[in-house]
Amino acid sequence: MRAFKGLNQDTIDLYVPDGATTLCVYLHGGGWRLGDRTQGPGAAAKWQPSFFETVAGLGIAIASVSYRKSFEAVYPAQSEDVAGALRFLSAARTSYGIESERTVTWGVSAGGHLAALAALAAGNRIAASVCWYPPTDFDALSTDIEEAGGTGDRSAGSREGQLIGAGIDERPDLAAAASPVHHVRAGAPPFLFLHGTADLAVPPRQSSRLAEALRAAGTSATVELIPGATHMFPELDDEATLALVRRSVDFLR
Repeated sequence: MRAFKGLNQDTIDLYVPDGATTLCVYLHGGGWRLGDRTQGPGAAAKWQPSFFETVAGLGIAIASVSYRKSFEAVYPAQSEDVAGALRFLSAARTSYGIESERTVTWGVSAGGHLAALAALAAGNRIAASVCWYPPTDFDALSTDIEEAGGTGDRSAGSREGQLIGAGIDERPDLAAAASPVHHVRAGAPPFLFLHGTADLAVPPRQSSRLAEALRAAGTSATVELIPGATHMFPELDDEATLALVRRSVDFLR
């Protein structure tokens, strides 16, 4: 396995196993305002070897991509950053030992949202996508949170409001434009969603909403629920987290 750090003006870290034929573009979580590309999800954030080395060891190349935070720029800046990374990797992949053009996306939380948007953009030619606990429908999110037992927030100060630069009800057009459910198309790639049943930050109904829209458009979409897990799966130990990582890699391969 070879590691290439700080590619494309220090926005991409790339890990490539020998003979890699699938490239996974990975997007971290953090509510679009926290986190960075060096962090794996949940318990995997502290793994040694790292989450990224572990994934590469399972046989796929993985590129962890930085994107602008919501306090730096509002949407669609984040998707533009992902698209730029995809263009760079498409042009440079063979020089880093990736032997085919097959590209997939994987993201967690806010990164799952961006991974879904990237997979749904027809020009990106994504072959599959894995999303862990992603927000997918900004207009419905506060209702889903309240129905799950939490407190919804539609204000400009919410995570979603900070991303679009306005309250959800102030700019419903922006809320819709930033929601993956409104980008579903015929010919979209297959999706796998992993979501905790006890997630109050982003309830599992958000994964189901996008999965239902994908199926209605003729695309394969699977939602797998993790009993008792909350957002970021803090209840899961290393062994359980590794099982979900293996499940995700198997799907992407």
